[in-house]
Amino acid sequence: MFERVLIANRGEIACRVIRTCRRLGIHTIAVYSEADKDAQHVRLADEAWPIGGPRPAESYLRGDAILDVAKRTGAQAIHPGYGFLSENTAFARACTQAGVTFIGPRPESIEAMGSKAAAKALMEKHNVPLVPGYHGDDQDTAVLAEQARKTGFPLMIKAAAGGGGKGMRIVRTEKEFADALASAQREAASSFGDTRVILERYVEHPRHIEFQVFGDAHGTVIHLNERECSAQRRYQKVLEETPSPFLDAKRRQAMGEAAAAAAKAVNYVGAGTVEFIVGQDGTFYFMEMNTRLQVEHPVTEETLGLDLVEWQLRIAAGEVLPLQQHQIQARGHAIEVRLYAEDPDQNFLPGSGKLRTLRLPAPSRHVRLDGGVVEGDTVTIFYDPMIAKLIVHDSNRVQALQRLREALADCEIVGPKSNIAFLERLARHPIVVEGRIDTGYLDRHLDEFLTGDAAPSEHALLAAATAALLHDERAVVAATAHGSDPHSPWSRADAWRIGHAGKRIVALSLREQRYEIEAHGHDGNYSLRHHSAQCEVHGARLQDDALSARFDGQGVRLAVHVDQDRITLHDANGQRYAFARAAAFAWASKEGSGGNQIVAPMPGRVVLVKANAGDTVEEGQELLVMEAMKMELALKAPRAGTIESVGATQGEFVEADAVLVRFAS
Repeated sequence: MFERVLIANRGEIACRVIRTCRRLGIHTIAVYSEADKDAQHVRLADEAWPIGGPRPAESYLRGDAILDVAKRTGAQAIHPGYGFLSENTAFARACTQAGVTFIGPRPESIEAMGSKAAAKALMEKHNVPLVPGYHGDDQDTAVLAEQARKTGFPLMIKAAAGGGGKGMRIVRTEKEFADALASAQREAASSFGDTRVILERYVEHPRHIEFQVFGDAHGTVIHLNERECSAQRRYQKVLEETPSPFLDAKRRQAMGEAAAAAAKAVNYVGAGTVEFIVGQDGTFYFMEMNTRLQVEHPVTEETLGLDLVEWQLRIAAGEVLPLQQHQIQARGHAIEVRLYAEDPDQNFLPGSGKLRTLRLPAPSRHVRLDGGVVEGDTVTIFYDPMIAKLIVHDSNRVQALQRLREALADCEIVGPKSNIAFLERLARHPIVVEGRIDTGYLDRHLDEFLTGDAAPSEHALLAAATAALLHDERAVVAATAHGSDPHSPWSRADAWRIGHAGKRIVALSLREQRYEIEAHGHDGNYSLRHHSAQCEVHGARLQDDALSARFDGQGVRLAVHVDQDRITLHDANGQRYAFARAAAFAWASKEGSGGNQIVAPMPGRVVLVKANAGDTVEEGQELLVMEAMKMELALKAPRAGTIESVGATQGEFVEADAVLVRFAS
């Protein structure tokens, strides 16, 4: 076994690899960019070395800098994680030439499967079923347009060197093809440095099911069962689980054998994933092979009781596979979701900023957390905005889903916006609960999973106000407990006054809307009023992150977390409300811009400018395209009108809230 391993990655996967190495007694060496000098993987590793600027091309994609650190530190092996250099053939070869073991497949295997086009050609030779399409070398625009017509619509454009949903577009008509191709090629160039694409017939309502495979240097290849990843938004996986609720034993065996055969075709060594598109009739087609560990590998680990990173290390060190195919025995059901800094109600706009609050459920035998940040860390604009992976495991799917709901209810993120409420709705939606989701369902029915601008129910408002009153009373009692007279009426928090009952205003805000609740009473017994709604509350108590009370005589227990700044509450239907505490009296209001300008929603690079001063545009017309956090954002006209000025040029890096376009008044 290796004694010194360098991890050529960052974030949660770097932390994940470090944990396994520490358990095995392996000395770990981290590398970091300028933006990551205080990151958790830097703090967890036994030693850490700087390798360049904040952008990936200046640091984590610099194979020369990483190998230099390996040489200087005596690293015997390099674990690339996933993303960055994990599937880079040149880097894998450079490691071998430098006398350092690359913890991954042979360069030839990466080369064979690293290009979607080459992989499809190889699978075609081995009689693996493929979706009709084009994966040729000729990338002339006219040739691609002709091949698109031959393939037929709808079709899918995919980056040939891609993964993670980058450089993928669905095209439903021939008229849309040229713009979609250009957009996919730009995104592919940015993410992978390669503009080549492949075309595939788009299978309507497919499922995405992948198989974990492992091979050793002694010629043995096995699979470790499937993961269903059909819950996707814009080709990005949102929820992953094993076993698949769709597969029966016969279909599972056939797909597992096909996955192992695909790996054997390239003499595969190490961890990999063979991905299939599965039609509603159960027909499956090879999609691609990822020659690395996958983000969702923990669900496989939880059901099999294995550490796949340990397997990677042992196989890279020349050992045989720890188990044979007949010894793979799964137990229970596991589900993974990813907590992101993003705003689902704003088209999942990636966020950045300091994590002022990061509250996650306690790890247990049913709940696992793989993260790369802690409270107080900053989510930067330079990398994927994932905060943590939440993995749950239980004896069956019904119980695993309930574990997931409970764990998500225990999560709270303050700072950048997050997708927690979106994931909670997903975990309760009938299409997920019944296991009927396909890869396009979220994009077709996204409004079913978003909170939007809906006002909170009166009951939620009154419950939040009750929690705020109890918290504030408790805080005052705690603060005055050591005073000269803690029993003084002036030490009470109930607005007590001589001769009449006190009145308090509890002011809350939600999505910039202010709510005022008038309150009388104290110590868990209150009379509350909001507009015309009135409620008598009795026996209210806060304990163990739960509010219990009788509202107009009806007993209720709700999950709630409250502090001096906010109240996060789940109603009886599991709907999350994150109320901010506001000043008791509002003194001023702020008016918006009236739709006279477009501002940058976050820091990023302007990749396309489609408008000029003096142009007359329609509402919703695309005027600019920005790239931020590895995705493209189309900025559209807020109204019809004439453009007064354009404040950005193609290729320019702009800060958040920079005015990009002004409209004439």
